[in-house]
Formats: sequence, structure tokens, C-alpha cells
Amino acid sequence: MMKKFFTLSIFPQFFDCFTSTGIVSQAIKKNIVEIHNINLRDFATDKHRTVDDVVYGGGPGMLLKPEPIFRAYESLIEKGHKPYVLITEPWGRKFDQKFAYELSQKDEILIICGRYEGVDERVKTIVNEEVSLGDFVLSGGEPVAVVIMDAVIRLIPGVVGDSDSLRVDSFSDGLLGYPNYTRPAEYKGMEVPKVLRSGNHELIKKWRRWKQLEKTLHKRPDLLGKANLSDEDLLMLEAIKKGKNFEDMFKVP
Repeated sequence: MMKKFFTLSIFPQFFDCFTSTGIVSQAIKKNIVEIHNINLRDFATDKHRTVDDVVYGGGPGMLLKPEPIFRAYESLIEKGHKPYVLITEPWGRKFDQKFAYELSQKDEILIICGRYEGVDERVKTIVNEEVSLGDFVLSGGEPVAVVIMDAVIRLIPGVVGDSDSLRVDSFSDGLLGYPNYTRPAEYKGMEVPKVLRSGNHELIKKWRRWKQLEKTLHKRPDLLGKANLSDEDLLMLEAIKKGKNFEDMFKVP
């Protein structure tokens, strides 16, 4: 079944480059996904196409009005769509790989892109989840929507040519990814690790796992407590903590 994405924004042209390049463009051409960028101003009823207003009770900035957002949402419902609705908010659920995988199971997703001081709170009655990229504020929700769609779309079967590449992505199994190399084997005095040139696939597999554990320990140790580690993983992790290196541990010539 084709996956459908809808963005609701006052700047729908923001997404033009995203939908016309890379794997997203290919996914659209293959009819794996559809992306519809809806202009919120099309659902304003006054001649000025007004979508914002001052805040009740006073305060700085403007707020997106509820009426155009509800009209846009209801127009999708009337056409038979049943999207899972997200809204970009700096205090929302932090977007991560687990969240991306959950969203990849949805058939239709609508992303409401906030602007100015946000949206009228009544809009939240049609929202399934608020989502954030982190503890910072952007000028609008469009960049967040691009990140969400890109992360989700690449998880949809048929989008990424080599599905195995998804399995070894950082965070796919709770750990950071391992380092990769390509030709030449030596460049400016820097050599590709011998184990990767050994042809010993079992040893290469162990080396890559070692490097995942090592990188995660040094850069994101908080992830280790959440990862599903095997007994061998735990043994390697303990060796890494003691300062041992892979070559000595596994007697690499």
C-alpha cells in the first residue's frame, strides 16, 4: 500500500527541493510514497488569506488561527483520508529512530508546521502527537517536517535499494554505527584496517561490532543501558573499558 504524507504549512514551496531529489524523489517516481504539500492560506476565507492573529490575553508575536487548520484537516477527512496527525512543537516527543520506525507503520501522516508563536491550542484536539527535534527553537516547523519524512520514508520497504544498509545504521540496534572505508587501501599514510582486507567475514563482523561498542561507549554511553547486548557484546565491552584493543583480543596477525 502506498504511503501518503501531507504537510500543512504557509510555505509549501519549502519542500520542493526535498521532494525532487535523492531517494525521496525516487520513492515518489516508484509510487511507493506520495507527498502532498498543502498551503494553509488556501483555507483562509478572507481576501487577505489571513492565517494568524494576536494572542488572547496579550503577549508578543502572532499565533496561527484554528479555522484554516481545521478546514484543511476536514478537507482531507472528507476525501476519505485518515492521517496520523503530528504537530511540530519544541516541547514535543523527541524524534528518534524508534519514533521513525513507529511512524513508518502508518499509512498516512499529516504534519502541521507551526509558525510564529505556534498554533491555537484548540488545534491539539485533532493531533495525535507533538514532536520535537530537540531543546531548541526554529523559525517554523518545516525543517522538522523534512527530517521526519526523510527518516520515515527511508524505512519504507523498497525505498532504500540495499535493505541491509538499514540494519547497520546508527541507532537501528541501539548502538552507533561502525566506521567504513573504501579504496585506496592507503591514503596520505592512513591505512584501511587490516582486518577489513583479510577476507575473514566472521572476524570482520566481530570487528564491526567491537567498533560499534567502542564508539557508543566513548560518544554516547547513555545508549548502552538501553541496547540489547549479547553475552559476547558484554565481554567485548568489558575489554574495551579495560583498554584492550581488538587485534590483541582476537589475535589478528
